[in-house]
Amino acid sequence: MVVLSNRLPVDHVVNSDGSSGWKSSPGGLVTALEPVMRAAEGAWIGWAGVADTEFEPFENDGIEIIPVPLSESEIEQYYEGFSNDTLWPLYHDVIAPPQYHREWWEAYVLVNRRFAEAAARYAATEAVVWVQDYQLQLVPEMLRELRPDLVIGFFDHIPFPPYGIFSQLPWRKQILKGLLGADVIGFQRVADAGNFTRAVRRLYGFTTRGNVVEVIGDDGDVRHVVARTFPISIDVAGYEEIAARPEVQERARQIRHDLGDPKVVMLGVDRLDYTKGIGHRLKAFGELLAENRLQVEDVTLVQVASPSRERVATYMALRDEIELQVGRLNGEFSTISHSAIAYLHHGYPREEMVALYLAADVMLVTALRDGMNLVAKEYVACRADNTGVMVLSEFAGASDELRQAIIVNPHDIAGLKDAIVTAVEMPKREQARRMRALRKTVNGNTVNDWSKSFLDTLTGRAAVPRGIPETLVNALRELASADELLIALDFDGTLAPHVDQPEDARALDSAREAVLRLIRLADTRVAFVSGRALVSLQHVADPPEDVLLTGSHGVELKLDQPDVTLDLLASEIDRLDHVTAILERIAGSAEGAWVERKPAGLALHTRLLSPAAGQSLQRSARSRVRAAEPGLTVREGKNVIEFALRPGNKGDAIAKLREHTGATSVFYAGDDVTDEDAFVALGADDLGMKIGRGRTAAGHRVRGPEEVAEVLALLADFRAGFLQAQKRERAYTGSTPIVTES
Repeated sequence: MVVLSNRLPVDHVVNSDGSSGWKSSPGGLVTALEPVMRAAEGAWIGWAGVADTEFEPFENDGIEIIPVPLSESEIEQYYEGFSNDTLWPLYHDVIAPPQYHREWWEAYVLVNRRFAEAAARYAATEAVVWVQDYQLQLVPEMLRELRPDLVIGFFDHIPFPPYGIFSQLPWRKQILKGLLGADVIGFQRVADAGNFTRAVRRLYGFTTRGNVVEVIGDDGDVRHVVARTFPISIDVAGYEEIAARPEVQERARQIRHDLGDPKVVMLGVDRLDYTKGIGHRLKAFGELLAENRLQVEDVTLVQVASPSRERVATYMALRDEIELQVGRLNGEFSTISHSAIAYLHHGYPREEMVALYLAADVMLVTALRDGMNLVAKEYVACRADNTGVMVLSEFAGASDELRQAIIVNPHDIAGLKDAIVTAVEMPKREQARRMRALRKTVNGNTVNDWSKSFLDTLTGRAAVPRGIPETLVNALRELASADELLIALDFDGTLAPHVDQPEDARALDSAREAVLRLIRLADTRVAFVSGRALVSLQHVADPPEDVLLTGSHGVELKLDQPDVTLDLLASEIDRLDHVTAILERIAGSAEGAWVERKPAGLALHTRLLSPAAGQSLQRSARSRVRAAEPGLTVREGKNVIEFALRPGNKGDAIAKLREHTGATSVFYAGDDVTDEDAFVALGADDLGMKIGRGRTAAGHRVRGPEEVAEVLALLADFRAGFLQAQKRERAYTGSTPIVTES
């Protein structure tokens, strides 16, 4: 495994005696990747932080460190220039105007190539290479050209802008091409991934299906690139452990005492950056003091603004602006014993930051645009006593997860002021309710979960969702290695939750996304098997192209040819009309029952009736129809009874689909009594999965459509991994490679 980032996880230090060495600088990314990299004997490639100096590779705590040299001019043009004065403001909604200079772009290309060449030189055959962040967006494509055997991932830690903003960049197509060299591209938010795929469609015309981009190479070959969300997180256990230390808790008490023991301590922790909304926060606080809604004797704001990019002119101007604002507010509102704002322009070690988190009653995160904002998650992780309130910008990625925070629009100063007052006055009971929910969310997605999820997607080792039985996981993994795989799925109650009105049924977005992934895999077919009439199934399912369909329990078929139409005899039409009249009279006697006519049968639905009333109505229908029109096929399902002119069941449908596709293994999932015919038709190399309760011939069971979607996604992961391994094996043996999802 090889990781590339702008900076190494170690800093070069010169001691007082003139000797030099290396000091670890463990951030969240290092914490997440260190165990994986040690196990894989991995290497980390990055700049050492010293200009115009070359260092030899060395080992640090089990990880190979490979420094990439940068000259002073390259730092100025590639890093301070293009990365932080072009891309950074552009990707953060042009809060500050981006600067476009051709010499900066040329330096960016040059440095990205140097990183790619270093990775190509040191990566083992078929190694996993994970490129980090916006400074290295050209590396994936450059590296793929140099080493097509590598598995390449890219993670974008900052936002990806909407097309209207991104299109301003003169080198927009080159950036997209660079990113599309990766097999998996990760983003912080769903909107970021959507912005990226829209830009790809606009500028390259590539097809995007769900989170997969179909990249067409110069030779016409299609390569599938996954572009999806992987929200980053923190080392939750590490922060909890520090927060539990007695000396850190004592330090928190000392901080409050040094601040004059105010009733409420508010805290902001940011890099000094124009995207963080520090000025908006100070403006809102100042107005609250001026309006006497808050009193300086009761409430103090601690603002940590760590130095950032101090050689960039925009940042120098920002520092002057913020410090003038702080000075004015302190001069106007502070007293001899109480300062309005404690402003701290330097960084702190983690222990001191945790003490500040413990000392703060209200955390203010008012970013104007932020990929994630891990400070919000760090604060929550430290609040083991379930006290404290979070005021969180809707423009920070963390707001997607931390919904129990007070969500604000920081541009709305009046709304921000109201949110701050609400936070200050929030009762302890309400604080505890919200914080418990926030802590549950943060603990459910740690930095280790983030890295595992990304790497499992990249390598085809699926991350198993919680709640999926281990026996089912193992069966799916085995099924994924089938030569020809058919995935056959009931619709209502399986892909789509049951609804009162059948025409309103729709598949879950997560289920539809999993189906889209499966149909793009080689030697894999997907079919919907339903008791609905084919026209009804097509309406509610809106099936993707290449999905096979069977309606009316296999009587109607839509395979890889035009729909099979049913030509009824005149006598059969008369029988249907007769049965229709009988069932409509029965349905008319019970409010909530209705009759559905199908091409070769009728169904009486009783879903809206009580179980007892529904069963009684079905018994009456069975008795009266059998007496009037004997010989019809009767099928009983959940809250429905059907009468068909022609025999057929879902087991017959599976047999027809197996013959049509040449499947060597079949996966079938369904929730109804009528699905039992399909389960019985499965063989030793097949897998049946029942949804919900009830006796079943299926070997496995899940609770509902949400878990069905998770199972299908897991099967897609396993299948993609198997096919990818098969592709590489064939490439080595000289066979014709197959095209699979990456």
